[in-house]
Amino acid sequence: MFSTVSVVGLGYIGLPTAAALATKGVDVIGVDVDRATVDLINAGQAPFVEPDLAVAVSGAVAMGRLRATTEVEPADAFIIAVPTPVGEDREPDLSCVRDAAASVADVLRPGALVVLESTSPPGTMLRLSQWLAERRPDLTFPHTQGAAADVHVAHCPERVLPGRIMIEIVTNDRLIGGVSECCGARAKGLYELFTQGQCHVTDATTAEMAKLSENAFRDVNIAFANELSMICDTLGIDTGEVIALANRHPRVNILQPGPGVGGHCIAVDPWFIVSVAGEQARLIKTARQVNDAKPAHVIAEVSRTAARFKDPVIACLGLAFKANVDDLRESPALHITAELARQGVGRLLVAEPHITELPSVLADTGQAKLVDLETALCESDLIALLVDHDAFRGVKRTTLRGKAVFDTRGLWH
Repeated sequence: MFSTVSVVGLGYIGLPTAAALATKGVDVIGVDVDRATVDLINAGQAPFVEPDLAVAVSGAVAMGRLRATTEVEPADAFIIAVPTPVGEDREPDLSCVRDAAASVADVLRPGALVVLESTSPPGTMLRLSQWLAERRPDLTFPHTQGAAADVHVAHCPERVLPGRIMIEIVTNDRLIGGVSECCGARAKGLYELFTQGQCHVTDATTAEMAKLSENAFRDVNIAFANELSMICDTLGIDTGEVIALANRHPRVNILQPGPGVGGHCIAVDPWFIVSVAGEQARLIKTARQVNDAKPAHVIAEVSRTAARFKDPVIACLGLAFKANVDDLRESPALHITAELARQGVGRLLVAEPHITELPSVLADTGQAKLVDLETALCESDLIALLVDHDAFRGVKRTTLRGKAVFDTRGLWH
């Protein structure tokens, strides 16, 4: 049924999906606008770090099951996995989805399946079906023809954790939302080729909202912890102790606060709900605002503490958006460090064990230097723990006597 599958967008979701399909004997055509990414994949290499991905890509290419190109080609099914960011106005930017849809539409044949994995606002799948129809008036689509449509359209949002993508892309349950019941059934058949988890089929809008609800739930709970940490800072008490004592209650489980919320999901997806139901999504919107404000609070606290030193040297531990990955997308730790450098708060020693050079937003300031953990701890006056990498867990608070410590992760309590 699906001898050839095209995966459009070979990033953190698209490439693992392509590799997972290829290892199950499907011929996969990977498509990406970046020529360097395409060349690396065709050479059997992964363009970013993710456990087990390099081996999977190398094997799939060597078997002749995976190849990459910059142009969309005909296939039995198309999986679109392109960015869906929000703009400065917090409105969803679906331009990459629309561009991908245009490219896919040009090569569609009757019987094809188009699946969007990119997280999207409710209603996007109907718009996608319409965009395809506008480009291909010679074919019929499910938003008007239902089960009788020539082309099937469905949503299957990614639900994986960076650092565990190659495991969870196979083992996690999947949500599948069809623009029609027939579309959902076709998409389920595709994902059952490589998914061990259950495929739960529903309508497209419900699938869109379910995925967004997962990340909004996390965001609201993190916002409570972050707001609590700012209250404790104001009162001059230990946030970690407050949370540990409150969590002794059998029905309380407060999360650990952090310097903000980053990444391509939790920091973005709740805005998609706000964009379609802003009047009703008051709690979700407030949680986003609380988490977006947390980096400014950290910057202010670090700057205030640094002012105690004549020529402060500040160790910033971690730049990634979460522990044990090299992913800097939407990272509050990176934003905090870059802003400290921009403001000239002090000389910055950056310890990030998962990168080999500073991103340009830091390197261009001339205020920051990438060093190992030992150097950062030894040569600094103030230590800001921004990411709870495993590499930082072995640090003993007793070895930091005489240094100011701002632990945003509660790792050293």
